[in-house]
Amino acid sequence: MSGWSVVIPSLGRPSLAALLETLAAQPHQPDAVLVVDDRPQPDSPLDLAAMPGARALVGGGRGPAHARNVGWQAATTEWVVFVDDDVLLPEDWSQRLLADLDGLGTDVAGSQARLHVPLPAGRRPTDWERGTAGLATASWITAEMAYRRTALVEVGGFDERFPRAFREDADLAWRVTQQGPMLVKGTREVVHPVRPTGPWASLHQQRGNADDALMRRLHGPTWRADTICPPGRFGQHVTTVAVAGAALLAGATGHRRVAGAAAAAWAALTAEFAWRRIAPGPRTGEEVRRMLLTSVAIPFAAVWHRAAGEWRHRDAAPWRAPLKAVLFDRDGTLVEDVPYNGDPDKVRPVEGAAQALKRLRDNGIAVGVVTNQSAVGRGLLTREQVDAVNARVEELLGPFDTWQVCPHDPADGCSCRKPQPGLVQAAARELGVRPHELAVVGDIGSDVEAAGAAGSAAVLVPTPVTLAEEVEAAPLRAATLTEAVDLLLGSRS
Repeated sequence: MSGWSVVIPSLGRPSLAALLETLAAQPHQPDAVLVVDDRPQPDSPLDLAAMPGARALVGGGRGPAHARNVGWQAATTEWVVFVDDDVLLPEDWSQRLLADLDGLGTDVAGSQARLHVPLPAGRRPTDWERGTAGLATASWITAEMAYRRTALVEVGGFDERFPRAFREDADLAWRVTQQGPMLVKGTREVVHPVRPTGPWASLHQQRGNADDALMRRLHGPTWRADTICPPGRFGQHVTTVAVAGAALLAGATGHRRVAGAAAAAWAALTAEFAWRRIAPGPRTGEEVRRMLLTSVAIPFAAVWHRAAGEWRHRDAAPWRAPLKAVLFDRDGTLVEDVPYNGDPDKVRPVEGAAQALKRLRDNGIAVGVVTNQSAVGRGLLTREQVDAVNARVEELLGPFDTWQVCPHDPADGCSCRKPQPGLVQAAARELGVRPHELAVVGDIGSDVEAAGAAGSAAVLVPTPVTLAEEVEAAPLRAATLTEAVDLLLGSRS
């Protein structure tokens, strides 16, 4: 697998067309452009006319983390470049991107572009404009960030519990680097214009405090330093809300002096916060009024959303997409390996196969079989003989929710024979699940590689025919099928 794809989550903003125009004008074109429509209820298709060959995918309005997962799972290239739909690509972007990626060792999992945020000339920037300009110094944001697809598979992609374009990229970067690979900053640059917004944008942004609660739950109290996120003002907001509450309580209980002192403290804290936002700005009447009103409301909104996030994510565990299906290799994994077997009477389940399958079914997890049967392509067996053996496996261990069989000779160059991802992808389509919602259990390296190429997890259960290098390369290993199921169910709990 090589090459590069571009994934663009989009809400259908007008800026999408401008981005696609700058992408289409690049001297080097990606292998695929995948635009994920994240509008909750689109009334018309996205306009992709500016980028011939772009492919539209459905995100369903579940947020950018989910949309990006949909995009990278559909990609089949070594590198996946995430680009937001409100950036613009300079004319030399693709050339510099490829230069950034060229020669990166396997110890590097991602490369970030440099962001340029143009601000208006002739006046000081508004609070919203300054906030957008801060993206230029942020680390690992996916406004433009390239990741190796294998790294995304390894960590399960973006954590879809982050519903906004906030913290989901920092969380992903932290999880990727915890696996060992590094992230680097490239030399390429993209332009991130300041998009128009409403007067209450800064107040709406306080919803991100709920995401901060999830970050703290997942990564501990030092999460800001560990994920290179700058310190915020949440501590000051808590103090402001506390003295406001003290003023109200003291007033309601007749303690006027205490109420007056607390009210004065609240006013001073609020004034200090407002001035911090007003002073560097244009100080127009409209901007000053907006800063005064939102500076009063922001501390209360911040505390409310943080408290709601702490409650909502109180039991949050490390991210793994829900496990909905497990696919098994047939020979050597579910049944004893009889080379080129066309005789149903020779089918013998391996020890623990029935129990492992029953446990998955009891947990509501679909099960299936993905098997290479090159004996058909070589002329050693008929498809009818293979089907008869499969029927016997089904009789002894079934029912299975999907059977996927590759009958081709290795020389045919098909896309279904493992280690190609075709069988896994076909099973996912038939079961109605996304590739990262299923796992593959097999006994040789091609089983693991097929899962990885499709964006699925894999567990290797070695047998005497498994090569030592295949065992060493497998990210997850188990001694038995029972242990493999324990491992899968435990990792997704």
